[in-house]
Amino acid sequence: MLIDSAGKPRDLSGITSDLTAEALAEGLLDRLRVLDPESLPTLDLPDGRYGPCVANVGKIICVGLNYTDHAAEVGLPLPAEPTIFMKGCRPTGANDPVRLPRDAAKGDWEVELGIVIGKGGMYVSEDAADEHIAGYCLFNDLTERSFQMEHGGQWTKGKSFPGFALMGPWLVTRDELGDPQALGIWLEVNGHRYQDGTTSNLVFGVRQIVSYLSQFYALEPGDLIVTGTPAGVGLGHKPPVFLKPGDTIRLGIDGLGEQEQQVFAWEG
Repeated sequence: MLIDSAGKPRDLSGITSDLTAEALAEGLLDRLRVLDPESLPTLDLPDGRYGPCVANVGKIICVGLNYTDHAAEVGLPLPAEPTIFMKGCRPTGANDPVRLPRDAAKGDWEVELGIVIGKGGMYVSEDAADEHIAGYCLFNDLTERSFQMEHGGQWTKGKSFPGFALMGPWLVTRDELGDPQALGIWLEVNGHRYQDGTTSNLVFGVRQIVSYLSQFYALEPGDLIVTGTPAGVGLGHKPPVFLKPGDTIRLGIDGLGEQEQQVFAWEG
């Protein structure tokens, strides 16, 4: 599905079966740039589920402590280099329900700007980084803090529970979004706004992150890089505030749409 300049959904099924990592690698976005959206049939969308805005995502690479205000709220110094960890679960749709882990105690939220890689490579310079970016999306990097911080080892175990990677609703190409570091970014729980920041507070900017990661990873089409969260996570409050069954999460970034999730207890 493509959204035209008037906000109408257009049917892409005659162009591609889905927006996948493979389609990005095969130049799908280049074909869409020269397409007249009005040549595509309009869609009458029923109320239903929206899946992740890119199917078959490869790696999910996360950058931690990447907002100046977030590092301050958790009492940690700004890193000299990006703090990197992996997220070991598959993305789910923007408004999918969230189930907390069994015996969860410290479920937390993190609204983040996601970068979708469209062109692979290694040793990418900052000047060339934009060429490797397909676009951007909204992402909720849910975390079980007790798993992350109280069980030793790396952060990944607190980040990787099924359903803890909510992606979309839209992939917005870099030419459509404009400056990714001048965007309002926010999150609410039960109508209370806990996070209300701006991507201008990123410690390491988008081009820096893409270039830096390409020194260690072979970036591939469909990889997702999530760039950190601003102040206002549950852990940062005094006393901390954590998710519980029955909560409603809403979040958004300027130009990238909104998400809404209902929180449930683990069953089984």
